[in-house]
Amino acid sequence: MGRNVLLGCGLLVLLVGAWFGKLLVDAGQFRSLEPHFEGSCRLVAGAVGPEDLTIHPEKRVAYVSAADRRAAMAGHPVPGAIFAYALDDPEAGLVNLTPDAGVDFQPHGISLWLGPDGREVLFVVNHPPDGHGGRRHQILVFDLEEERLVRRPLAFEDDELLVMPNDIVGVGPDRFYLTNTHANPPGPGQTTETYLRLARARVVYFDGERFHAAIEGLQFPNGINASADGRRIYVAGTTGQGLRVYEREPASGALHFLREIATGSGLDNVEVAADGALWIGAHPKMLAVSAHGKDPSLLSPSQVLRVDPESGEVREVYLDLGKAISASSVAAVNGDRLLIGQIFGDGILDCSMAPARSGVPGA
Repeated sequence: MGRNVLLGCGLLVLLVGAWFGKLLVDAGQFRSLEPHFEGSCRLVAGAVGPEDLTIHPEKRVAYVSAADRRAAMAGHPVPGAIFAYALDDPEAGLVNLTPDAGVDFQPHGISLWLGPDGREVLFVVNHPPDGHGGRRHQILVFDLEEERLVRRPLAFEDDELLVMPNDIVGVGPDRFYLTNTHANPPGPGQTTETYLRLARARVVYFDGERFHAAIEGLQFPNGINASADGRRIYVAGTTGQGLRVYEREPASGALHFLREIATGSGLDNVEVAADGALWIGAHPKMLAVSAHGKDPSLLSPSQVLRVDPESGEVREVYLDLGKAISASSVAAVNGDRLLIGQIFGDGILDCSMAPARSGVPGA
């Protein structure tokens, strides 16, 4: 009996060791990284935690969502902000469009929807801190009027399907999809989901009146975006390290899985370029992200991938060990300009790419 117990314990130790080893390998812990970028970059400070950003394709203005996550985790949240950054006037720096926001404004994922009639709408995922208004998650909607953000009185909140909303994509003036990274709120259930890489999370659709579960059984869906014609939805997976492509029915909002593109990296937010290519901020060493969040001196490598959703080609455009920018979360392009955001640090990286690498004809 004692021998069987020892054998059982030994087998359990081996299984746990094998699982942990695979976790480290899949998370990129032993991955060899060579920094590279064909171009030049400069850090534009003034926004702490610029986790998401998107570029207006015509005005060449980037809208940046920023929140000091380290301050929030320490129990001392400070007001977040939406910033504007003019690509044609970079010396103007980051301009706060929400200077009167209170501590209950902690923006996360954002999406700029442009209507055929010229209407411009900014959707924002917001996470009010505990004890501020009694709400954990909100979807705020702003109309962009003469370079001002005018918040609509309505806010989508407290729905049972808003479990862990992360990123959002608008497909109409009051319709959108969003990712829930997990099926469980913070706690043991969420930790189990993450480290066992359980496929239980959802993408949710709001049809203008109510929320629906659009996709079930996903593994840590993070970034989400749509093609220019609105007929494709792209979902970036972090622990799954893949980009999923869906066909969208505009009338009903239903999504149909088409393909998954393996990337070999922990994907964060995804942006769509003028040529239809997808630009993604990624984490080649995923376990380094949480360590960096706790200790700024522990750098987390930053990576930018360009993905062709039609051919499935994946190209690494930018890689840094975390010295120029740490824990990159988003990358957006306009012509030969590349902007990179980060989860925790101060500032966005403004890069000029060599013409051959921008992927934009004539750039």
